[in-house]
Amino acid sequence: MSQDPKAPLSCANCSSLWQKKGTTNCWSEPDNGPPRPGYCPSEREAEVIEESFQKYTGDDQDAKLARVAAQVEGLCYQPVPGSDAVNARWTRVEDTIALARLMGYRKIGIGTCIGLLEETSRLADILRAQKLEPLTVCCKAGSIDKLELGLEENDKVRPGTFEPACNPIAQARLLNQAQTDMNIIMGLCVGHDMLFAKYSEAPVTTLVAKDRVTGHNPAAVLYGQNFYYKRLQKQPVIDLPEED
Repeated sequence: MSQDPKAPLSCANCSSLWQKKGTTNCWSEPDNGPPRPGYCPSEREAEVIEESFQKYTGDDQDAKLARVAAQVEGLCYQPVPGSDAVNARWTRVEDTIALARLMGYRKIGIGTCIGLLEETSRLADILRAQKLEPLTVCCKAGSIDKLELGLEENDKVRPGTFEPACNPIAQARLLNQAQTDMNIIMGLCVGHDMLFAKYSEAPVTTLVAKDRVTGHNPAAVLYGQNFYYKRLQKQPVIDLPEED
């Protein structure tokens, strides 16, 4: 892989081209699109891209998952009569169910935040109605005090009270023991979701990304940078000692 520090991977820079022309080189027929920018991985990392794509053309589970995911992407949309436009018709819950059914998955693990037990219960009801078998594990299972992590009282949400630590590795291991076919993250904290995904033996998808302020809609911050979240462009979220 190229290690040129002067040309980092910066596909986000093509957003202006997408806004202006409704396309990029990646979303164009070969040899019939706008010029590639200098940082474009399609050219710089063509070998990695092609080697990766070949993994989707086999007959193992990774290849099947890639094909089914592409199939679900297509099923998510429906054409608008008399137009070349399309409308999205499925929610993330429906996408998840469709993928599970098309993959032949049956046991669906759910690693849930304790704050989303009601939502998890509703999801479990839906999964059962769709002929799937949900198994749920709460993040606070075991009820072990945060102090045992080596934290201080002031690190708690409510200092001076009992506050159990999240245990995402245990959540993943319990679902591993249950031999789930796929696992769903329901609002696990940043970092805890990483550990859950790392230790899960089944493939993992996220249904709810925790965001306590926006009602679990993290993208709201990206749409509000000109007003509500302008501070994120000007102020550090957390002050840390300057790095050398």
